Amino acid sequence: MAPREEARLEALKGYHILDTDAEQSYDDITLLAAQICDVPIALISLVDAERQWFKSRVGVDVRETSRDVSFCAHAILGEETFVVRDAREDERFRDNPLVCHPPHIVFYAGVPLTTPEGARIGTLCVIDHRPRDLSDLQLRSLEALARQVVLQLELKRVSDQLAGALERIDVMEELIPICSYCKGIRNDDGYWGTVEAFIKSHDNVEFSHGVCEACMAKHFPEVAPLA
Repeated sequence: MAPREEARLEALKGYHILDTDAEQSYDDITLLAAQICDVPIALISLVDAERQWFKSRVGVDVRETSRDVSFCAHAILGEETFVVRDAREDERFRDNPLVCHPPHIVFYAGVPLTTPEGARIGTLCVIDHRPRDLSDLQLRSLEALARQVVLQLELKRVSDQLAGALERIDVMEELIPICSYCKGIRNDDGYWGTVEAFIKSHDNVEFSHGVCEACMAKHFPEVAPLA
């Protein structure tokens, strides 16, 4: 797997959005996209390793399709809105099962969902059963809605992080058994461990170790700096 694709998939998984239930905030966006662009189908499509999964959809019943036949897999290869005016005349798509069979895609326009770090994790796309074009206003509106999808994803991620931090704070506020001699900490399973191990189990931190001035003077007087 290419490093860029690996990083893209890692960014997608970081949102913990795949296979979640429908949410009004996303459904409002696809509804607006369909109405603004005057199309029967609008999707928030997230491109996973082997599939595209729809967080929100208007005009189709399926929740996912194979990535191999996905128009959105093409759309995330570039930074700009990806438009196919007539898939029946496009050699990349004319034999595609999604063109030859339901939902009979003819027109497609997909805006990449680009994270703040630059990973393109999916699209907000609109689809029609006939060849057509979008006006400049429709394109700009679709791109604005795509930015709102990313904003919703970012808000969810921050909310999840805050919830996790609050849970960790609750744990740290509890009475913690600590050894009076070695300062080891006993966990919920009754096992003793270091302070570092306990904190790492409740927070995403790493430790670096040093020696303070007092301990340096006590344990290494020969190399301790003179006062």
